[in-house]
Amino acid sequence: MIDLKGKTVAITGASKGIGAAAARAFADAGANVALLARSETLIAEIAAEIGDAAHAITCDVSDYDSVAQAVAATKARFGGLDVWIGNAGTIDPIGHLAEADTRDWGKSIDTNLKGVFYGMRAVLPDMITQGHGTIITVSSGAAHGPVEGWTAYCSGKAGAYMLTRAADKENRDHGIRILGLSPGTVATQMQREIKASGINPVSQLDWSDHIPPEWPAQTLVWMCGSDADGYLGDDVSLRDEDVRRSVGLI
Repeated sequence: MIDLKGKTVAITGASKGIGAAAARAFADAGANVALLARSETLIAEIAAEIGDAAHAITCDVSDYDSVAQAVAATKARFGGLDVWIGNAGTIDPIGHLAEADTRDWGKSIDTNLKGVFYGMRAVLPDMITQGHGTIITVSSGAAHGPVEGWTAYCSGKAGAYMLTRAADKENRDHGIRILGLSPGTVATQMQREIKASGINPVSQLDWSDHIPPEWPAQTLVWMCGSDADGYLGDDVSLRDEDVRRSVGLI
């Protein structure tokens, strides 16, 4: 396990799934953890479980002012910010493009793409000034290939992947590490929503086919170390057995 003692990590979408598991994993690695999500009750419960090293902050990633305020609150509590995990995301709306609700489709982009941009925009200036920092976006295989019924999700994740590449190109020379994690299918509430839709092959997978959220959480911690530097500007795929072996999952 990488030692992150004295470092501060902020995680969006920290109320459940990968985000909640990541908060616990980073705390176990010694980091201070800011849990960001719209659900104040859920993140407060997780922060209380972790203890003094955790702080719950209400945040809507689709609103830049909310993101900027959450970053400021994190710094005020812990004195700085070293790692930003852009995990918040939504699978909705699921359905065929010809029948898509235009407002819901736009809201998906607000979260899955603009929310990633807002996080990067809020943390990069200070990271550049301090000369270091890590930004990790939770990506998806849907960023790299189309999936039936997921036009909004695929488009948002593909945009976020290109944003990761572009942000790395602009900021690597400033000492900033920017990369993504493509976790594969994970046993979270999102997969229950996908299962209920029945619209594509992913919805037909058995629950046992999905990996536990602790696997991507542990991988996110590993990605903060130099062993992951070969993936800067790209996605780390948990489907890759070499990656699983490096993280210690197999």
